[in-house]
Order: sequence, then structure tokens, then C-alpha cells
Amino acid sequence: MENNNNIKIFIIIIVVLILGTITAALLQSSNNIPAGPGKYDAFAICLKDKGAVLYGAFWCPHCQEQKKLFGTSQKFLPYVECSTADGQGQLQICKDQKIVGYPTWKLADGTVIPNENGAGVSLETLAAKTSCPLPE
Repeated sequence: MENNNNIKIFIIIIVVLILGTITAALLQSSNNIPAGPGKYDAFAICLKDKGAVLYGAFWCPHCQEQKKLFGTSQKFLPYVECSTADGQGQLQICKDQKIVGYPTWKLADGTVIPNENGAGVSLETLAAKTSCPLPE
């Protein structure tokens, strides 16, 4: 009888380990931003420290391109999601900020930098408007 209980416990432990491994693998693959320092970490942090905010929507391809300019450093971006979960409306925070297009950067002094030619806002423009240094 004791052997049967030991076998059951062993099987349960193996199943839990397998499920844990699968869960960890799925979580790792769902995170598209690699870990580790990025080229634009300090730049993105400087933008945040200076009060710049990026407003966008999850369904907006230009917003995705804007974030991709920062590579792995996009995790530091001061980003505000404006879209409702169903993609059909705008959240109140963005209505309050009078955001009418995506992506839009808003600076601490109220300056609004809208999407430039459908390609987001260049890093050079952000650096010039915020005095945040771009890495070499």
C-alpha cells in the first residue's frame, strides 16, 4: 500500500514539474522583448524623467513601429495605452489629454509631437525637443 502512495506522489511531482516547465516556456516565448540592457535604455529613461509621454493604441501599426525604434529599451518608454480593450473607443486619460492621433508624444511643457509622415516620431526629433542625448 505504501508503494502505491509513493508511486502516486512521484507521478504527481513529475506532472507538476512538466506543467511548470511548459508554463515557463510559454511565458518566455510570449515576451518579445529580450532581457538585458538596450542601446536606448538611458534615452528612454531620460524621456520619462523629462516628463515626455507616448500615447498610442495596441492596434496602431505606427505605434508598434515607434516602439520598435527603441528596440529592447522600449520597456522603459513612458507609454500610455489609449484604446479600450475592444479597440472601439478611447480611454478617458487620452480624452483628457486631447490625443487625436497615434502615436502622439506629449512633453511636460504641453508641447504635442504628432506622428511624422506615418512613421512615428524620429529619435532625433525627440532628442532635440527634450534635450535627452541619443547614444552614439
